[in-house]
Amino acid sequence: MTFRKPWVSPLFPFSWRDLALTGGIFACAVALCFFLQDAGVIEGFAPPVFVLVVLLVSRLTTGYLFGLLAAVLGMVCVNFVFTYPYWAFNLSLSGYPLTFFTLLMVSLITCTLTAQAKRQATLAAENEREKMRANLLRSVSHDIRTPLTSIVGSTSAVLENPGLSEAEQRELLENAREEAQWLIRVVENLLSITRMGDERVPIAKEPEPAEEILGAAAQKFRRLFPHVTVTVSAPEALLMVPMDPILIEQVLANLLENAAVHGGADRVSLFLKEEEGFARFLVRDNGRGIPRRELDGLFDGRPRPQRPPDGDGKRNMGLGLSVCRAIVLAHGGTIEARNLSQGAELSFRLPTTAAEVLT
Repeated sequence: MTFRKPWVSPLFPFSWRDLALTGGIFACAVALCFFLQDAGVIEGFAPPVFVLVVLLVSRLTTGYLFGLLAAVLGMVCVNFVFTYPYWAFNLSLSGYPLTFFTLLMVSLITCTLTAQAKRQATLAAENEREKMRANLLRSVSHDIRTPLTSIVGSTSAVLENPGLSEAEQRELLENAREEAQWLIRVVENLLSITRMGDERVPIAKEPEPAEEILGAAAQKFRRLFPHVTVTVSAPEALLMVPMDPILIEQVLANLLENAAVHGGADRVSLFLKEEEGFARFLVRDNGRGIPRRELDGLFDGRPRPQRPPDGDGKRNMGLGLSVCRAIVLAHGGTIEARNLSQGAELSFRLPTTAAEVLT
């Protein structure tokens, strides 16, 4: 036997959150009206107060249900509680139909405008997701095509030319391995950005020593880029930061690789600084810097022009930097980039307390 969920009208949805919000606003309004009534400072104070109540309830709740309920209850309060004779209905009062009509129209108009605003926000979010998906596909095709071609070419050359010397075979195989490692990192970025978009898989943040994440990222980078000098600087006091360590290590790995590949740097410095309520991670290099035209949209996932000396067009970090942004934002942090007198600095900061992570 199967049970169906009760049908709920999209125009009159019910939620306990909206009910509690409506009750809270009404309680404040009633308390204010009783205070004004006891003080005797003004006459006819109730209708404007409950017009404001209807406006707030209609704006802050979903659908028309609670806005219309606020209009009806507001009219009851105006007539029965705060208009003479008190605690009695008097339908013959002058202006009563106009007041009720005003409350009703305020509710309907506000609910309609709120629904339209939410619909527009939803459409804007969907458009942004579609744009991000298009950027992702463009970046993936750009990142994967050339390495795969290189791997196929290198392995085919080894298999089809048995007369190659051992040094030539080794060079081709090392090139294939390098391209395979690059593809692995692309796949890791793809998995991360997919995870960022899956609301059913929340990020598990636990307090982690930030210095250890910095050291692990630097050690991994040294293996991949042994010709680049890496220095690490961190505070003496242990700094615990709520994070997913694997994802934050990937952010640092992407930023370090960006400095080596796109910046052309031979020296990279990693810094960890404690700020008020935040931990800031900085990656500074002595490379060529970031072109001004790319600086504003550096983390939005657009493919970046190729600048390394080989000019083969295979090293695009548009995807990697957009993954950095997605991971940092999912942790409640911020990420930014700027040029230095020599080189560039890419940095991000994460909240150091659970309360700030939730905000």
